[in-house]
Order: sequence, then structure tokens, then C-alpha cells
Amino acid sequence: MKQTILTVAENRQLAENTFRMRLCGDVSAMAAPGQFIDLRLPGLYLRRPISVSDWDDGSLTILYKVVGRGTAQLRGMDPGDTADVLVGLGNGFDAAPAGDAPLLVGGGIGAAPLYRLARELRAQGRRVAVALGFNTAGDCFYEDEFRALGCTVAVATADGSRGVRGFVTDVLPERCSYFFACGPGPMLRAVSRRIAAPGQLSLEERMGCGFGACMGCTCKTAAGHKRICKDGPVLRKEEIVWDD
Repeated sequence: MKQTILTVAENRQLAENTFRMRLCGDVSAMAAPGQFIDLRLPGLYLRRPISVSDWDDGSLTILYKVVGRGTAQLRGMDPGDTADVLVGLGNGFDAAPAGDAPLLVGGGIGAAPLYRLARELRAQGRRVAVALGFNTAGDCFYEDEFRALGCTVAVATADGSRGVRGFVTDVLPERCSYFFACGPGPMLRAVSRRIAAPGQLSLEERMGCGFGACMGCTCKTAAGHKRICKDGPVLRKEEIVWDD
């Protein structure tokens, strides 16, 4: 983890209420797909955690959906604006056990951190399938970007306006050897129960500090409660205990 000042280089709309922001500066603390940043915003007591979609030597990219005061402030930031940011938080995905043909499952804005993972898996020569779930066609994003990496992509929308009508579980392949998923809790639970193969889940949770000091974001596991911000946000499927 590193605290630094990053400068906005781009902040543009991708889909309905969904935006992409590129921040420039020292992002050397980024080490694995699935890690996140924590931004300090004026007038708000808590920082806002946002998954990192991609990064290079001098910048990182986040995708965010406007749902509250914090993300509304992000939408209002212009190129040249700066932010105090904690970079390289969380453990991220471990690509080692992915096998030759992993499946990536994203629900809504949860698709964002899967982009960097897909890019790294494709660079390793693996065949990557991506399943994306959204509410409507207007919410869809990065379908073309995943395809441009060489991934096969299936899309489901709740209203049927794009792809298959239904949930992301309705476009999962019959079989896969390993999967990675990110999205809201009910989706992750459904995917975990639907897919027999092992996998890794990136959990979304409200956070206080973002680095494990406050114990404000915990998840029940077979080994006791774990902190999503510090021990996660990525946990192995088999260690999570779901509350029914």
C-alpha cells in the first residue's frame, strides 16, 4: 500500500451512470489484478474504495457507477484535478491455478477488475471465457474490450434488452475447470453454488479504513471472520460461509 497524490487524466461516461477515470502518478504499489484504491474526497469522512480495472507504469484506470455522494463527486472531477489516494490495497486474484480455459464472471460494475485479469491470462496464452450480467442494455460496458483481448463473451440482461434475458447465471457454460467472479453478494453466492469447479470470488463490501485496522468489513469463512479489505477482497470459493 502506498499513499500518493494522483492527477485525473480522463473521466468519461461509458454507460448509464457508469464512468471510466484514468489517474496519473506513482502507481508502483499495484501488484495484482483485483486490488483496489481508496480515495479521499472533500467533505466526506470515509475514503471511497474503488476496484482498479487496469494500470501501467504511470497511471491506473478505475470504472465506477454513480450511486451516492462519493461517486457523484468522482463524476464531477475534471482532467487536472488531484486526489489523495491509497494505492495497491487488498490481495487481488491469483492467476496461477486458472488452468488453460478459465471462466470470468462479472455482475454490473463487478466486471471492472476482471479486465486486467483477462488481459494477463490472455498474455499467458490461456483461453478465457467471460460472462457478464447487467440490468439493461444501457448498463452494459466493456463487452467489446473483453472481445478485443480475444475472450469469448456472453451477456445477460435482466430485461432482455441485450444478450440473454435473465441473470449472469443463465449464460454460464455447462462446465469449467476454474472461475473468477466479482459482483454483488447474491450473485457471487449463486455463481458459487452453480459452478462445481473451484474458484476465487472478489467480494464487495462497505469499508471504513480500507487496510484492516477497523474490522468494519468482515466475511464469515471456515477459518473465522476475515477482513475484506486486508485478507481479501478475493477469497477462495471453498473458504466462504454463506448466510442463507
